[in-house]
Amino acid sequence: MDEEPTESLCVRIKGRAGTGDIIAGVCYRPPDQGDRADEALYRQIGAASHSQALVLTGDFNHPDICWRDNAAELKQSRKFLECVDDNFFLQVIEEPTRRGAMLDLILTNKEDLVGDVKLKGSLGCSDHKMVEFRILRAARRACSKLTTLDFSRADSGLFRDLLGRIPWDKAPEGRGAQDSWLIFKGHLLRAQEPCIPTKRKSSKSTKRPAWMNKELLGKVKQKKEAYKGWKQGQVAWEEYRETVRAAREQVRKAKALIESSLARDVKDNKKSFYRYVSDKRKTRENVGPLRNETGELVTQDMEKAEVLNDFFASAVTGKCSSHTAQATEGRDWENAEPPTVGEDQV
Repeated sequence: MDEEPTESLCVRIKGRAGTGDIIAGVCYRPPDQGDRADEALYRQIGAASHSQALVLTGDFNHPDICWRDNAAELKQSRKFLECVDDNFFLQVIEEPTRRGAMLDLILTNKEDLVGDVKLKGSLGCSDHKMVEFRILRAARRACSKLTTLDFSRADSGLFRDLLGRIPWDKAPEGRGAQDSWLIFKGHLLRAQEPCIPTKRKSSKSTKRPAWMNKELLGKVKQKKEAYKGWKQGQVAWEEYRETVRAAREQVRKAKALIESSLARDVKDNKKSFYRYVSDKRKTRENVGPLRNETGELVTQDMEKAEVLNDFFASAVTGKCSSHTAQATEGRDWENAEPPTVGEDQV
């Protein structure tokens, strides 16, 4: 289609039912490539960026670009940055790939589409590092079969009336705690059935990122509405581009703010820090090999469970027995004063 040939190739990865296709492309830009060939490459990249999910990799030969500050020294590199920004790409590689320069890039137009990026040794006579990554396909949303009570549509008046008809002073009379609980539970469930309807539990996760607030959520919704309007021809490209840039800048600032606050308060609030780090991880590690009482390494899940169980059981019984003996022999509880708790101990 373009008058200047470019070294690029794109393939379409068909998605399963309920998931979209993914466009995977690879490019090579020679270091001495001219402006006309660059413009042809940028037009091809722009055409591919209209797909729902795109992963573009390759050696683009722009060593002067600082991706952290989104700045460059040379004119050709600044043109490439403009192409990246205009097509709303994210660059996910963070380490140099050749002699301290970041030449090989991974560009994507969808957040969380690329993960587990690793740089490995060179292949053959090449002086570039190998880049290994995973394309995280969106799993098909499963239909939930779980049901829960819908208290928003409950008839509280009827529920109160049905429970009020039960002779609570006579129903558990002469019965133990377990039998009385079963009687109460049975009456409660029978009154609940006609008064509180059920609904299917949503399988969509409602957990939001730690940096997401109400104002930022509105910006993200505006971006989605602008994209929908642009696809339907109701919103101009310039307006859509400004909306996306504003939303992306707000997201970057919110992420930087929450991460800096977590790092600053890590000594006083370790739990929040490690929860945030755990949520950012794409993979979960299992329990590693353990040593049993005889000193042998245990690798099987069942054997590791037995080792952990024996350890915790021995620790608890050991503490309880020693503490009990010390408590019964060391103090006279009948004549001792009750313990007091000071304000500084609460």
